Amino acid sequence: MPVSERAKQFMPFSALKGLEEAIAEKERLRRLTPRIELSDDAAERLDRRLCALAKGDTVVLKYYCEGEYLTATGRITRLDKTFRTLTLGEDIVVAFDDIYGVGENFRQVR
Repeated sequence: MPVSERAKQFMPFSALKGLEEAIAEKERLRRLTPRIELSDDAAERLDRRLCALAKGDTVVLKYYCEGEYLTATGRITRLDKTFRTLTLGEDIVVAFDDIYGVGENFRQVR
C-alpha cells in the first residue's frame, strides 16, 4: 500500500457531523441573559438623558444585544430621534429601546 493511502486510514472521522456546532450553539443559548425591564421612573430618566444627547458627545453606553448586555464607549456620530436610534463611531447602531444606561465621559447632563 502506498504511503499516501496509508495516511488516509488515520485521518479523523466524525460520525456525528455538526455535533460540535450544535453543542456550542446550545451552550450559547443557555448563557443568554433575559432583558431587564426598567421601572417607569428609570425609563423616564433614561429617556431624558437620551433626549439631552447631541451629535459629537462622547458616551459610555450599556445596551442589550442578542441576549447579552454590552458596553461601548465612543463618540455619537448620528442621533436619530425620529427612528429612535443612536450610532456610536462607524458601526454601532443601537435602538433607544435596547439602551439600559448612558454615562458620559466629558459632558454631564442633568
